[in-house]
Amino acid sequence: MEAKRIVTLDPLLTLGLLIELKAPVAATPYMAIQDAVVLDFVKRSKMVDLGNPREPSLERIAALKPDLIIGSAEAHSSIYDTASKIAPTVLTNHMDWKKYLKLLSEITGREGAANEALAAYEKRVASIRDRVKKTDVTVSTVRFAPGRFVVFVDGPAAYAPFSVLHEAGVKRTAYETVTDGTIVKRPDWEELANLDGDILLYVSASGFESGPDDALEKEVTGNPLWQLLPAVRNGRAYRVDRGPWQSFHGIGSANRVLDDIERYILADR
Repeated sequence: MEAKRIVTLDPLLTLGLLIELKAPVAATPYMAIQDAVVLDFVKRSKMVDLGNPREPSLERIAALKPDLIIGSAEAHSSIYDTASKIAPTVLTNHMDWKKYLKLLSEITGREGAANEALAAYEKRVASIRDRVKKTDVTVSTVRFAPGRFVVFVDGPAAYAPFSVLHEAGVKRTAYETVTDGTIVKRPDWEELANLDGDILLYVSASGFESGPDDALEKEVTGNPLWQLLPAVRNGRAYRVDRGPWQSFHGIGSANRVLDDIERYILADR
């Protein structure tokens, strides 16, 4: 039976994909939503705010009387027993974002919408891949966080925006490419020299709030070690939006990653 009132405990990928599938989402935690477009949609849709995504309000969920609850096995297994007494509850493990879109479409009875949206994406990514193949550049990526760096690697378990890079044929450096289940590396200032790609894409994300991001960027990019990186020396280091790159929400986010590939990697081709 098709769900008419869905609660998602995950306000990132699950929420974004459910919105794209036009599924009837009644509630989600607002706290971790960093993409302004998604947050605006959530507010306009009058979804109930469940608070902290790690400890969502079970009282609010119960009051809504949903017919389906969707969450993350990693984050929500401790509340599964309670949640499943409120409504049928599905907890999923980390997987490729396109496989997850198909899974959610099956759970919610929206396979047609998923297939249509994916077909348009696949057509665009194939076209970009053909153009990227003709370039001979390597690309590095890094996230600035307070007091540390995070590098999302290219590998079998890559976080969604970086699997989009891979699918678009973008070649990463040896340091940023793995064959195991690694998702991130956390280089110190000395290890940062491994980010020796021809082009460098970076995100400045200080936390849930974006207010301090500019100050964090200024602090990092003013460091002499940053200025030694090849892409920085050659004027090919570009800041990209934290929305799609750190809070990936689905096909809309994937297309914004493809926009950046066209803007920064293919611009002069």
